[in-house]
Amino acid sequence: MSRIGNKIINIPEGVEIKIETGRIFIKGPKGELSKVIPEGIEIKEVDKQLIIKRESNDKNVRSLHGLIRALIVDDIIGVKDGYTKKLELVGVGFKAEKKGEGLVFSLGFSHPIEVPAVSGINLRVDKNIVIVEGIDKQLVGEFAAKIKALKPPEPYKGKGIRYVGEYIRRKPGKAGKVGTSTA
Repeated sequence: MSRIGNKIINIPEGVEIKIETGRIFIKGPKGELSKVIPEGIEIKEVDKQLIIKRESNDKNVRSLHGLIRALIVDDIIGVKDGYTKKLELVGVGFKAEKKGEGLVFSLGFSHPIEVPAVSGINLRVDKNIVIVEGIDKQLVGEFAAKIKALKPPEPYKGKGIRYVGEYIRRKPGKAGKVGTSTA
């Protein structure tokens, strides 16, 4: 029995839900998202609450029960408040600039790296911090991960692109020869 799938979802003020056969539409102040409802999952709206039930105890349907509920909650939060990921550039000469809708990075390579914008994502640059915003949690996280993959933080000096507040475990460098000499 899915504990997460059985939880009732409260619909906040300003968010509208429209349920059609095999699809759910979620509209809020920030935008509109839709999800496909897999077979075997039933969604009902009762008194500003969503109830998600499964039609059978088949293993596949049971595994989708909690997943669909979690994805719908993420979409409700996204259309109401939105999602934000902040990335920090650490290193001498590392910088990002907004060029049109996309970004241009200087990361110590021989050439600048251009990252085109994706629809549904807003990009901002504040000194050495890149801010990725949007209503789709998966899209925001994926785009932020692609930016981080341009220059992941290395463990010796800590240079690279990291999430704000992320801890990078540092390694000691070479420690020269210590001890006795062989004569």
